[in-house]
Amino acid sequence: MTVTISRLTHFAQRFGKFYARQFAPLLARTGLSMREIHVLLFLANHPEQNTARDVVELRGLSKSQVSQAVDLMTGRDILHRTQDPADRRVVHLAITEKGAPLAQEAQTIQAAFGLRLLDGLSETEQAEFWSLLGKVLKNTEQLMEGESPS
Repeated sequence: MTVTISRLTHFAQRFGKFYARQFAPLLARTGLSMREIHVLLFLANHPEQNTARDVVELRGLSKSQVSQAVDLMTGRDILHRTQDPADRRVVHLAITEKGAPLAQEAQTIQAAFGLRLLDGLSETEQAEFWSLLGKVLKNTEQLMEGESPS
């Protein structure tokens, strides 16, 4: 089992490095950081989950990281903040017209990465991979909440 955990840890590290490397030209051209790209992609991929709290809870970034990223991108007119009329404590985030092409480019990079990652796997193997990964992620969530995986 130690070998399996070691391989999972190694995979996670390599995955993160390779994923970030895909965005290097975009980061260099725009001056954005990977943290900002994470927030931008989260909002582009999940438009209905559009608060900083959603990004923190569902993307796993810290409050300070999300706050800094949102401040920077709002200042550069990539994101726009809107107060919720029903609850003034809630601020909704939206990608601006200026930020939309940037978000689309980041999504294209992300999609190409996904295709490259699964290169060489048949459709059946890809479906099996996603199914197994879903089960492992569910177990991880349950373990983090102190429950036994089912």
